[in-house]
Amino acid sequence: MINFQPINTCGDVQILPALTDGKFDMVKMREAAAHWILMHEHPFSIIEEEGFNMMQKRGMSEWEKVSRNTIKKDCMQVYEAEKKKLKALLKTVSKISLTTDLWKSSNQKIELQKRVISFVHIPPPRRDVEIADCIFKCLKEWGIENKVFTLSVDNASSNDVAIRILKDTFSRNRMLLCGGKLFHVRCCAHILNLMVQDGLSEIKNVIGDVHESVSFINQNEARLNSFFDIVQQLQLPDRKLILDCKTRWNSTFEMLSIAIKFKEVFPRLKERESHYECCPSHEDWEKVEKVCEILEVFNSTTKIISESDYPTSNLFLNEVYRVKVLLDKRMNDENEFVQAMVRKMKSKFDKYWGECNLLMSIAAILDPRCKMKVIEFCFPRMYPDREAKENIAKVRDALYEIYDEYAREYQFGNKHSAETQVHDNGISGMNIEASSSGWFEFANYVKSVETAQPQQSDLDVYLAEGCFICEGDSTKFHALEW
Repeated sequence: MINFQPINTCGDVQILPALTDGKFDMVKMREAAAHWILMHEHPFSIIEEEGFNMMQKRGMSEWEKVSRNTIKKDCMQVYEAEKKKLKALLKTVSKISLTTDLWKSSNQKIELQKRVISFVHIPPPRRDVEIADCIFKCLKEWGIENKVFTLSVDNASSNDVAIRILKDTFSRNRMLLCGGKLFHVRCCAHILNLMVQDGLSEIKNVIGDVHESVSFINQNEARLNSFFDIVQQLQLPDRKLILDCKTRWNSTFEMLSIAIKFKEVFPRLKERESHYECCPSHEDWEKVEKVCEILEVFNSTTKIISESDYPTSNLFLNEVYRVKVLLDKRMNDENEFVQAMVRKMKSKFDKYWGECNLLMSIAAILDPRCKMKVIEFCFPRMYPDREAKENIAKVRDALYEIYDEYAREYQFGNKHSAETQVHDNGISGMNIEASSSGWFEFANYVKSVETAQPQQSDLDVYLAEGCFICEGDSTKFHALEW
């Protein structure tokens, strides 16, 4: 995927004027059109639209019509050029994290870098082996099969098996960090979605009535006017009813949270509209109110961890902690339907979040505002005492294991560099094998003494320091720039 910049360049491609020395260059205009189509994801057919060509001809009399097939070839040339640059960049990177899906909100502002390195159609039934083969083929094509750090996927069972196949494949060359403990990353937003969908199934009839009520009112202007006449009579704040999209739970939450503010209006509308048959009862609105209290936490959590203009992995643990505390608290709710709803949500939580704990916790610890304090705060509130202590120890051990692997890799790199330098330089101009010289043995001794690990590693020093106190708006703190 081309990373277009909002300045005078498109990716690394300089925008060149189409008019040079008084001569119009249609080739440059086609290149600019290709970038425009890729930037905004327009269909190739847009280049053939009559209105577009009229506008171009008015501004540039030398403009020539371009066919969709021609612009497609131009776009492919841009793609191949960008792919070549990205391949060169990836050669300089030692660890790469991938995702097989990208959660995308409407009107999002993307500031973090992202690249789409493959877009593959897998026909049904999309078996796990086929998914694994497609991913590996893609990695092989890009030359990064030995650089994969983590792979993020949603929670489909076929993905679980595909990940196990890939993990086994990558483990053979021992390139996975921490023995592959962090390789499989479950999509946190997808887990939250599964939890909420399970919970909402307990009141699907109530949600259906609210959905039909909003749809009924929005069907014609007379009903809308009647509805808002009642709103004004009751002196309620005037706002627009929202109809949910049944595949997006957060839109269901928005619909319910707005509709409940008009719970007194709906029964009055029923008295005026003889065809209005799906009016929620008083008991239904009580259920909606309880559900909205729970979904409010899920909604705010999803917004935080699904943002794309700042790093979010360091924020996951604190947000998951809020969800866990909420579920534990609601397990003893006096309403049976709330208990049933929370029980379903908690079942999904227990199934998936245990595997996410390690990576979420390490990411949180590496935020200088949190360090070990964050798991010392969250875990005792999320788990029984013994389990909390075991999880804290597990996270600490994994953190040091990762540090030791990086330290060994760094030392090996330095040693290899030093040996190469000695071999290249020779000994006092004599043509002697470096490894057989007394100087080589002495240099190795000095190196081992000078680079011996201190009693406290950099990680020890980092963890021993106090947490960084962020002044001002903490949401603007950038963990990667600290």
